Amino acid sequence: MRATRLVSLLLVLQLRGQLTATELAAHFAVSVRTIHRDLEALGAAGVPVEAIRGPAGGYRLAGGYRTKLTGLTAAEAEALFVAPAPAAELGLGGVLTNARLKVLAALPAELQERASRAERYFHLDTRGWFRAEDTVPHLPVIAAATWQGKRLGTRYREGRKVVQRTLDPLGLVLKGGAWYLVARRSAGMRVYRVSRFASVRVRDEGFQRPEEFELPAFWEEWSRTFEQSLPRVEVKVRASELARRFLPADQQGDGGVYVVGFQSLEVAFRELLKFGPDAEVLEPPQLRRRLAATAREVAALYA
Repeated sequence: MRATRLVSLLLVLQLRGQLTATELAAHFAVSVRTIHRDLEALGAAGVPVEAIRGPAGGYRLAGGYRTKLTGLTAAEAEALFVAPAPAAELGLGGVLTNARLKVLAALPAELQERASRAERYFHLDTRGWFRAEDTVPHLPVIAAATWQGKRLGTRYREGRKVVQRTLDPLGLVLKGGAWYLVARRSAGMRVYRVSRFASVRVRDEGFQRPEEFELPAFWEEWSRTFEQSLPRVEVKVRASELARRFLPADQQGDGGVYVVGFQSLEVAFRELLKFGPDAEVLEPPQLRRRLAATAREVAALYA
């Protein structure tokens, strides 16, 4: 375990440059004392780890040192070929294929079969069931501008309007089968659904990426705030075992009674109607009355 961490520590310092012991401890989920011991071990093994003193100090590899260590474990080799990111949509399908071929060719013979087998046994499908796919013809252009740090001139659908926006693309997120662009404009940071772009054009000028911006942290905070801002209606339901498999219950009571949250009464009506007698609405009363009236209409229709 420690040998693996020492190798990872060396590669992190090589990739990210100077880091403090606290940052390294957070990265590896160990104590600062453990990081100090690991750094001493690297130094004893001949790796030129340099300590920088002062408020802006930390640890780095001296003299531009770079390791030629490229060995992979069997598990790491398999992981590289399991469920690759949807690079084709980003316009990187050919690049990914070539890169994986090069990695495969460089692996020892005993690992080549395990890596190839992993690709045959596992597949990632990010699309939801019974849902129309997002059409994202502009995704490769947006991805290229994001990677190159180029500003985008766009036309974006907001409701029934199409508005012009000049954006600094900071990152792309794939969530539930839909692509989202995190971008900055004069009014601040915003998230855009890629399928709603009517047109995009890469502009000549670049932009300065915010040094403090971290895409995963921003997305986690933004998505949490977004979910909390959505309207919410709580519905008390008596559900059968079949319905319980599909209802995202927030609370559970006695006798198979659950509290389920929905965005609106209309959404609750449409969703709960699917379950028929397997989900009985107890509260709110207006939803119960509407479902009862619909049930009578259906019964009359098929009488």
